[in-house]
Amino acid sequence: MASAPPPGPPLPAAIQAGLIWLDPIRFVDTCHRRYGDVFAIRIPVIGTLVFLANPEHIRMVARGDPAIFHAGEAAAPLAQVVGRHSLLVIDDDKHRRSRSLMLPAFHGDAVRRQIAEMIAITAEEVARWPVGEPFPLYPRMQRLTLEVILRTVIGVHDRHRLAALRAALPPMMEIGSPVELIPPPEALLRFGMWRRRAQRRAAAVELLNDEIHRCRADPQLEQRTDALAMLVRSGSSTASAGEPMPDDELVDQLVTLLLAGHDTTATALSWAFERLTRHPELLARTAHAAADGDEAWLDAVCRESLRIRPVVFEFGRKLTADLQLGGYHLPAGVILAPSINLVQHSSRYYPDPDSFQPQRFLGQRPDPAVWLPFGGGVRRCLGATFAQVEMRTVLREILLRVELAATTAPDEPVRARHVTMVPRQGAVVTVRRRIAAARLATAS
Repeated sequence: MASAPPPGPPLPAAIQAGLIWLDPIRFVDTCHRRYGDVFAIRIPVIGTLVFLANPEHIRMVARGDPAIFHAGEAAAPLAQVVGRHSLLVIDDDKHRRSRSLMLPAFHGDAVRRQIAEMIAITAEEVARWPVGEPFPLYPRMQRLTLEVILRTVIGVHDRHRLAALRAALPPMMEIGSPVELIPPPEALLRFGMWRRRAQRRAAAVELLNDEIHRCRADPQLEQRTDALAMLVRSGSSTASAGEPMPDDELVDQLVTLLLAGHDTTATALSWAFERLTRHPELLARTAHAAADGDEAWLDAVCRESLRIRPVVFEFGRKLTADLQLGGYHLPAGVILAPSINLVQHSSRYYPDPDSFQPQRFLGQRPDPAVWLPFGGGVRRCLGATFAQVEMRTVLREILLRVELAATTAPDEPVRARHVTMVPRQGAVVTVRRRIAAARLATAS
């Protein structure tokens, strides 16, 4: 007798889609309590999502044959934003080729060469912060991380081109409704939200193509350390073997890096400060760690923040073949959704999981099956190292430059924004005072 499909809520698919879009954490938590570690949710057009909360199941999926577990197909709706060549939405040989070309730009040594630029950008941003009045940190972090991408990934430093890119890129990545991610009939492409999306994308792509052309023609190309220059050099070196990276693919990969490395890191940094300001003793210890150069503690703070407030709550793999998992039969076409949030908030793997305790991560590397803010396996986020170095650097530099006031305000609730989970009030903080330059000199 064939095994049964996973259990799930009996609600109409349209209602389930609304619940998971509006309040994914509460809906998924409720389903987990009711149905266990494997349960199914139905969404119109997309189909069946099977959520996984058992690390052994997640490990099997993350390490499984990528020809069976298609991450690109699972992320196909994002092609409306990132383009059809994006690393996020391709699979098999195309994915392996593109990832191999992009990996060197995000290797540890390449990332470390960008730290000085990250420090300079952080200093510029913090200098604009008001003293003595509350303000939401999230928009400031968005501005900061966008600047990091523009200068270190695309390699732009001209102020006029920077201004044009700052204006054009964020609107292109904005997702106002999940309907925008559903490919419409061709007759509708010239109307409404789809027309506006196409116009925003066209304006941004024009600017990115210009940056690619400038990069190819740059006489200093060999000396440049930005990711675009490394991709152009890599693509040029493979051209003689018949495998160049054409401009339209380069554009899609740049948009991908913007989507995956801009708002996500801004959200992660916002949550880190939201958590620290509600724990005065941890805030003080982290400020001392910044001054002392204690990277182990700074990394532990970043990892614990990513655990307790993951930026995305799941990742996806679409099955290309039938699968038996956890006693259930999963047919080809089902999308597996390993739940980052459920695992990282489970008392089975983290004692007192709702408590912010950076010391959990001191002196040990996190188990990739129970700490998975960047996904896992061969499809783990390409920019994970970049994001973690950026988080540590920005955290350190902010705490070297300003003293943040602790607060007794309630924890900020999680709000779903696109595919990310952001602080509902924007991570409101207050700068108590600026720190003398002498401390900066001592710390450096």
